[in-house]
Amino acid sequence: MSERTGGCLCGAVRYRLSAEPVVSRICWCRDCQRLAANGTVNAIFPSAAIEVTGTTAEYTSTADSGNQVRRRFCPSCGSQLFADSSGRPGLTVVRLGTLDHPSSVTPSANIWAGSAPAWACLDAGLERFERQPGPAPQR
Repeated sequence: MSERTGGCLCGAVRYRLSAEPVVSRICWCRDCQRLAANGTVNAIFPSAAIEVTGTTAEYTSTADSGNQVRRRFCPSCGSQLFADSSGRPGLTVVRLGTLDHPSSVTPSANIWAGSAPAWACLDAGLERFERQPGPAPQR
């Protein structure tokens, strides 16, 4: 197991990951597109393996899947950092672009690909799900 670290743009929020990701995917749901003006590249980690320093703000909404999603971000610079879903208790999404070394995790699939804009560059080498795949495996 390798330790990973990351944080927001301004440095007010930092985090440490002490477990390997359960899964990593590129999400093309409309909510993620609104967050990033593109798809978001995410990995799911056990929530207990994430240590956060600094204070995050949060916004909760209902996703296309019907789950309640609590998104956490830096209140100073607005960097999207984490998301927790009622459909995945005990697991937390980490935005890979916030890792100090984002190449340390490689996505395995595009999800909600049916919502991707026509101009989206979806890697044909990745597994493709038109909507939400089944639940992420528990570790």
